[in-house]
Amino acid sequence: MRRGRGGVGGRPPFVRAPAARLLKGEEAEPWSLSDLFNVTKLTGGTRAESPALAEDAQPTESEKEIYNQVNVVLKDAEGILEDLQSYRGAGHEIREAIQHPADEKLQEKAWGAVVPLVGKLKKFYEFSQRLEAALRGLLGALTSTPYSPTQHLEREQALAKQFAEILHFTLRFDELKMTNPAIQNDFSYYRRTLSRMRINNVPAEGENEVNNELANRMSLFYAEATPMLKTLSDATTKFVSENKNLPIENTTDCLSTMASVCRVMLETPEYRSRFTNEETVSFCLRVMVGVIILYDHVHPVGAFAKTSKIDMKGCIKVLKDQPPNSVEGLLNALRYTTKHLNDETTSKQIKSMLQ
Repeated sequence: MRRGRGGVGGRPPFVRAPAARLLKGEEAEPWSLSDLFNVTKLTGGTRAESPALAEDAQPTESEKEIYNQVNVVLKDAEGILEDLQSYRGAGHEIREAIQHPADEKLQEKAWGAVVPLVGKLKKFYEFSQRLEAALRGLLGALTSTPYSPTQHLEREQALAKQFAEILHFTLRFDELKMTNPAIQNDFSYYRRTLSRMRINNVPAEGENEVNNELANRMSLFYAEATPMLKTLSDATTKFVSENKNLPIENTTDCLSTMASVCRVMLETPEYRSRFTNEETVSFCLRVMVGVIILYDHVHPVGAFAKTSKIDMKGCIKVLKDQPPNSVEGLLNALRYTTKHLNDETTSKQIKSMLQ
């Protein structure tokens, strides 16, 4: 995984700056990307300093164990995206085999093309399980007592940065998967062919790679429009249900704070103008959408209700202000992978903004 000034894979950092005035539309003092960036969020009528993530955030001694575990996973993230981006599928070989079912050479050629691709799909799926475990570790660290979510984000910026990087990866993965129908076509052909081989008692090279139980789980994973987001949403929901001793606000306030940080940086011209490349914008947009979706799955009434601590109108407006072709995938993620968008409590204005 590449690391540079922009973070993982050239990604931009979160930064921190005084933004109590940002939310009021007043001027703030000059800042640079390496400055600390404090976003003030109004919660429950009181001001709470909400940090974002410093570019050079280093783990403290208490963070190191979780940080190192998560870092091992994140080091493989860029390679997974590169493999997915270069995934071309075996569409031609499969079509030839289906059109000429009696031609054994074509059947063998299609099977030989599909088996290594299924190996890649297995790797992607197994990475989703590793990512889920990493997310749960971060949630445990960022929501534990006795500190508030805001205090956690202030104290453990390195972990908060990793949380953002996981969300950024997740949205990028799902954007690539949604535009690649070859993935499900290849896997469906693999399963059909494997089943036929079993019936005919034909030894199947590659069956040891993906047994029937694993194939069932992979099939469910790839059937999702946004499989990585679904994995993380389910993991967050499970984390909350398994930790009933933790107030749910510990989790939802952490998510809503990160959404506010992204929105403020993107909607404020003075701060937006300092972004040196579009990857900074893409990073913030993906993290914002990711935390909204997790919040919507975890919070009892979701992200779209009037009582939500996320300014959904502001977040959607930020998305709509981008070039349409650059955010359609993110808008679709809000349309189709959130839980409460179509609830009666969601305002008509918000629904119409996402139509």
